[in-house]
Amino acid sequence: MKDMFARSVLALCAALVCNFAAAEQLAAPNQKHFSYQGRIDFSEPAAPVLSWPATRIDLRFAGSEVAVILDDDSGNNFYSAFINRDWDNPIVLDLLPGKHRYGVAEGLPEGEHQLTLVKRTEGEEGVTRFLGVALNDEAKLLAPPALPERRIEIYGDSITSGMGVMAPLRGEDGKLADKNAFMSYGAMTARALNADYRAISQSGIGVMISWFDFTMPDFYDQLTADGDNDSQWDFSRWTPQVVVVNLMQNDSWLVEDRLDPVPSAEQRIAAYLEFLQSIHSKYPDALMVTALGSMDATAEGSPWPGYIEQATAQMRELYPQGEFATVFFPFTGYGQHPRVEHNRANAELLTDLIKQKMNW
Repeated sequence: MKDMFARSVLALCAALVCNFAAAEQLAAPNQKHFSYQGRIDFSEPAAPVLSWPATRIDLRFAGSEVAVILDDDSGNNFYSAFINRDWDNPIVLDLLPGKHRYGVAEGLPEGEHQLTLVKRTEGEEGVTRFLGVALNDEAKLLAPPALPERRIEIYGDSITSGMGVMAPLRGEDGKLADKNAFMSYGAMTARALNADYRAISQSGIGVMISWFDFTMPDFYDQLTADGDNDSQWDFSRWTPQVVVVNLMQNDSWLVEDRLDPVPSAEQRIAAYLEFLQSIHSKYPDALMVTALGSMDATAEGSPWPGYIEQATAQMRELYPQGEFATVFFPFTGYGQHPRVEHNRANAELLTDLIKQKMNW
């Protein structure tokens, strides 16, 4: 944590004062050298909009210095930048409102390098416009990294978004600096399987009820993740081979107190089933994994895993040609959002299941 704090401070200082000693060149977002992962709004090709957690940009180059140019709406977003896929040593970027330049690395050795930029935070922190990468003048842009052929998409809540994942075990959940979708179980699974990954997630969201006035059935088909909006994602643009649904934790907390009348078990199953059908209609050939956990919805004696199992059984009956599987991430008694160690354990379970089902 001390090392991460130091890197965050250095990144912020670089954003404010870093200037390359030599002349520099700008690699614009609409150049062919970038590789993108995630639902990204390319309506303005020179300023693509990043909003979903774990959205990722990669660039290969031969050069000694690199910075990113970002225009953030709120100043609440955090990003991780990595050099040469050194996942254990992120350069943490604490964004400021508006357009700023954020230094990532200087004095790199000669040869090829790879920059990876990942959105740690989610749509509720606002959107960021990616305006390009600054390199030293002598640098050369190289062919972009090939996108993985394997593709995984997860529909989820704060667990998938990585809320509190970087916090100490006894620390509070809500600090923005501790939210990190890159270290959630889904992103870990994608890295373990070398898969292109998308997290369609929002902290606090449910299927029947959320902590706010929209639910995942309202939200899942949006192009951008900044609240309940009218943007529309074109599902034909990207198709996963595996789609995971890890929802209903927030429903388990809220249905008794906020819905009147309180939905019966049959109604809870029906609501979840309806959402599964919506997803299946978009990706009929994908393996659908229904998941729950690892917070207290999977505690011993909870009825919610049973709802998931019954809805999944109905999906098998309705779509006999479909592929379905279920995984429950066990509740360990830890009463806050899963930390890195919990996400790592959950990722191992999900990775093993997908390997078995997909022969990956």
